[in-house]
Amino acid sequence: MKIALVTGAGSGIGRAVAKALDGAGYQVVLAGRRADALAETAGGTQMVAVPTDVTKPEDVKALFAEIESRFRRIDVLFNNAGMGAPPVPMDELTVDQWLSVVSVNLNGAFYCAQAAMALMKKQQPGGGRIINNGSISAQTPRPNSAPYTATKHAITGLTKSIALDGRPFGIACGQIDIGNAASEMTARMTAGVPQANGTVMPEPRMDLRHVADAVLYMAGLPLDANVLTMTVMATTMPLVGRG
Repeated sequence: MKIALVTGAGSGIGRAVAKALDGAGYQVVLAGRRADALAETAGGTQMVAVPTDVTKPEDVKALFAEIESRFRRIDVLFNNAGMGAPPVPMDELTVDQWLSVVSVNLNGAFYCAQAAMALMKKQQPGGGRIINNGSISAQTPRPNSAPYTATKHAITGLTKSIALDGRPFGIACGQIDIGNAASEMTARMTAGVPQANGTVMPEPRMDLRHVADAVLYMAGLPLDANVLTMTVMATTMPLVGRG
């Protein structure tokens, strides 16, 4: 049985992906800040919840120590934990708001990838796969999204670095960029969100199961094949032609 870790597993994309992996026969480890939300995701299955704040290196170290102790290995990491800042002009953001986004979206992803790579290198058989949750905003940002956009742009660099540095050890790394999945984070889009031309308009969303299916496909590839980047989006959302 393959062992998969999903961060940010207490809601939205993380919850959907965790359930898909569980349904496909993976032993899934759930990480997130809220124990009650993780328990809701697990829902009586064999998924293992480990409350974790990925912004804290000591929490991530303890998470991977638990994985190694229980299962002796990790085959898939879905680096999903993320957050945004209030959609206000960049000069109105506080330093704390900026640092909060950087701490979760970039630092947390790095800490988890670093720990996963260390375990993947020493486990037998060695190797594994890391899938980073990027964003279409990395290349085509929305108005007033500097912290989110900057960190997701950095994730693209992290993905490519992991793919390169992991190559000699059988560690594959890819990134999924998601456009308007129907989660708590995108609920406001149904009422209307600012556009690059100054207007406000509602945007279509897609069912979370399409994201889960895409991640499941990426995770299930043999280690001699890899999806480096994939974009899954609501077909008629204003991405192509944006900006």
